[in-house]
Amino acid sequence: MVGESRKWVILLASIWVQAFTGTNFDFSSYSSELKSVLNITQLQLNYLSVASDMGKAFGWCSGVSLMYLPLWVVMFMAAFMGLFGFGFQWLVIHRLITLPYVVVFLLCLIAGCSICWFNTICYVLCIKHFPANRSLALSLSISFNGVSAALYTLIANAINSNDATLYLLLNAIVPVLISGLVLIPILNQPQPQPHSVDTIQRDTSVFLCLNILAFVTGLYLLFLYSFSYTTAIARVILIGAIFLLVLLFFLPGIVYSREWSCFTVPTSFSFYSSRFTRAVPDDDELYKELISIKEDSTRNRSAQSTREKKCCIVNMLEREKFSMLGEEHSAKLLVRRWDFWLYYLAYFCGGTIGLVYSNNLGQISQSLGHSSQTSSLVTLYSACSFFGRLLAASPDFLSRRVHIARTGWFAAALVPTPIAFILLAISGSGAALHIGTALIGLSSGFVFSAAVSITSELFGPNSVGVNHNILITNIPLGSCLYGLLAALVYDSNARKPRHTIWLHKMSMCMGRKCYLQTFVWWSCISMVGLGSSFFLYIRTKQAYENFERNNNRNSVAPE
Repeated sequence: MVGESRKWVILLASIWVQAFTGTNFDFSSYSSELKSVLNITQLQLNYLSVASDMGKAFGWCSGVSLMYLPLWVVMFMAAFMGLFGFGFQWLVIHRLITLPYVVVFLLCLIAGCSICWFNTICYVLCIKHFPANRSLALSLSISFNGVSAALYTLIANAINSNDATLYLLLNAIVPVLISGLVLIPILNQPQPQPHSVDTIQRDTSVFLCLNILAFVTGLYLLFLYSFSYTTAIARVILIGAIFLLVLLFFLPGIVYSREWSCFTVPTSFSFYSSRFTRAVPDDDELYKELISIKEDSTRNRSAQSTREKKCCIVNMLEREKFSMLGEEHSAKLLVRRWDFWLYYLAYFCGGTIGLVYSNNLGQISQSLGHSSQTSSLVTLYSACSFFGRLLAASPDFLSRRVHIARTGWFAAALVPTPIAFILLAISGSGAALHIGTALIGLSSGFVFSAAVSITSELFGPNSVGVNHNILITNIPLGSCLYGLLAALVYDSNARKPRHTIWLHKMSMCMGRKCYLQTFVWWSCISMVGLGSSFFLYIRTKQAYENFERNNNRNSVAPE
């Protein structure tokens, strides 16, 4: 029982790390000031945003470091990279030191590496201590990364609501403090324990309660944020938010207690394990069945090959199609699979474009005449991203009622993104801006959270550290290309006298024209991502159905 309780402390420690290290979400809060101090164009500002995202291209470094160094050492390395990267940017923006643009670019890159390293640490903790419910643990932990902007905004407002540069100082200091706070539980990690059916069912109850409390936390931050413009009120709301985060530590004990021994999860949410995870790690029977299914499927595809040649589209969809889940893929095998590139394209044109939108929120709101609402828009995006990440657990909680592959949920989650960009292209009103931001936050949040579980299921749980870092190389690439597109459109319109305001020799574009073409292009690109995700769903649907069928057969088999 002690080991069981300690694993929940580890999960909640990873939640706290995620909640206070999502420092990339508040870039829009201080980007305008950074642009003004450095006296740079929108294109150059975009490169700084790209530098932050380029940290994800070096995510493999954190995985390699974990192979040779203790986890707590890697965690503090991430914390001090953030302290160095964001700390010097704060000194620059306050004109305490002067650095060339190239050095500021490198500082943004180092700060971006810090964020990625923290994420990898949390992934490892969740997968190690919750092998049977790793998708639930991952989605819950990752979801709290989405409330970072709201928490940082509350802290900033509680100190000085008129100083936007305060975000950089908080980005530098807070992750170091949180790393010190969670050091003791990480140093005293329990050894992974064999999990029985009863343990998995009890864990399900805990996860359900934790998700409910997480949902309440998100609503609290979303609806009470608008009242936090005065320092006194912001402090009260911040105390309430911290209380909800602390309350997470008590829920597992409540569910485990004797007073709650009669509590059972409702039938609609009852399952023996996370939907697409083997209940018993050492049990190879199900895996052998899946191998036989794969062989049968290969023979069936051979018999049908003549008919498939008559239709090029069907032939493409059936080529090297998945018939089983959990098969380990090396990096070399991964890049040879059609499904990986469909997955890569869906992420590149879906979740990544939402992240680039959030990085440009400061300039978007400023150009549309809503600069006073930048902080509220950043918080709205952050909160909706949080809810989207929580919804990524839906395939597990609703598995008994709704039999849809996780890749199908992934495709459905991309639908709001093109709708949002079309809405933003049609209208530049404050209402359209808030609705579009909320839709994009929900969509990208779901993608970020579900992607880790999908990578684990399609390409193997033991290889997820390497394979997922290969997948997210699309983020710096997308940040560069999409941000470059937005910056070129912005600067081209800033050169037109009727759309330009000059401030300290720096041109600012005002009006809908500044981002209109960008929104049109982004909507078209996101439709490509939606189509790619649909093809991925078609190609993986049979593998998920095979697993579900055999999982059900295994659960009803007589002992």
